[in-house]
Amino acid sequence: MFLAWNEIKKNKLRFLLITGVLMLVAYLVFFLSGLATGLQSLNREAVDKWGGTAILLSQDADKSLYQSAIDRTEFSNLDMERTAFLSQFSTIAQNDETKKNVSIFGIEEDSFLIPEVTEGVLYKGENEVVASDALEELGFKLGDELSISSSDEKLTITGFTKNARFNAAPVLYTTIETLQHVKYGDRAEENKNVRNALITKDEDALSSDAPKAYEWVRMEIFVKNLPGYTEQNMTLTFMIYFLFVISSVIVAIFLYVLTVQKISMFGVMKAQGISNSYLARSVMAQTAILAFIGTVVGLLLTLLTGVFLPAVVPVTFDAMQMIIYGAVLIVVAIAGALFSVWTIVRIDPLKAIGG
Repeated sequence: MFLAWNEIKKNKLRFLLITGVLMLVAYLVFFLSGLATGLQSLNREAVDKWGGTAILLSQDADKSLYQSAIDRTEFSNLDMERTAFLSQFSTIAQNDETKKNVSIFGIEEDSFLIPEVTEGVLYKGENEVVASDALEELGFKLGDELSISSSDEKLTITGFTKNARFNAAPVLYTTIETLQHVKYGDRAEENKNVRNALITKDEDALSSDAPKAYEWVRMEIFVKNLPGYTEQNMTLTFMIYFLFVISSVIVAIFLYVLTVQKISMFGVMKAQGISNSYLARSVMAQTAILAFIGTVVGLLLTLLTGVFLPAVVPVTFDAMQMIIYGAVLIVVAIAGALFSVWTIVRIDPLKAIGG
């Protein structure tokens, strides 16, 4: 450690360049991880808000809420404290100034799916909705009358709730009756018993047989089958993994060049009796110091960037995930130093000093 730190202080510019590169890699890794977490939340916020363990969908829906259809009359004697029906409809909502894709959730009275209102009041009458606060950030306000595409119905915002987006679209919560009129129009009465899903908090539901033509799907599997969710997540995750590899290669190249430049010095040190293990520990300690500094600075820059990002950018920083990624960055940087260690071990003192 003594040799490693003293060499860093003596050759500040060289090692500052290595630290700067590691800092930029760390910055990109942390930012991508925050973006990946934010995009995950963007897709699943409303699902997490349900608090359910499983969801019942029609078998031919391919685990899709949009395609599923359930006949409510086929279910009786349900424990409504632990199960709840849900109807869903995707559309475009517009106030006087702004259009936005939304997902409307129709919820039955006294259901555990009813959202917690953080501003305004819960819907009470016909054509009233509680909206995601994501719409409030876009300029929608309490009392706004919303025009709905493909429907003549007008919806009025009576309240807002936090963390309510489904498949990246802000959610509007309303009664089953209101949703049926928006979704089916003149055919609302003949479809009054149609629902998209049945959500349960009961773990035992997964081990029980679903009624004919339906299937129980664990909530996490349901989320992974949301359109684009898995593909988007895997793309960003692989980008992060490639950055780990790139970080290791960059460190290996920089340190190898520095090692080659100092072959004669290492030869003299070995001729004086300094062991390979001591020199190896010095190089590894040097790399660990540089990687730690670069990673910490990269983390601080990422958090600082997050403060100034606009609300529409879906970045969410997970503390534990960032700690893990930071540790991995330091480990792969040290792994990249192994090539230089191998080079030092192979140095012949006599040849190195021109003997």
